[in-house]
Amino acid sequence: MRQTPRLKIIRGALGLTQKEFAARFQIPLGTLRDWEQGAKEPDQAARAYLRAIAGDPDAVHRALNAVPPSG
Repeated sequence: MRQTPRLKIIRGALGLTQKEFAARFQIPLGTLRDWEQGAKEPDQAARAYLRAIAGDPDAVHRALNAVPPSG
């Protein structure tokens, strides 16, 4: 399960607990735990999301918290 160590590395580099990481990036805590423990593997979309977080975590966080323009 190649993604499991990577997720721990990403989270560790950000200095976040599992709970903080899950909340910041809107991932269910149980899902995050399953991924890190190797019980489940992230699907293709989740892997892409984790790559985006690894590449620019601040941009992902801003995007998640952006107020959509009223139209």
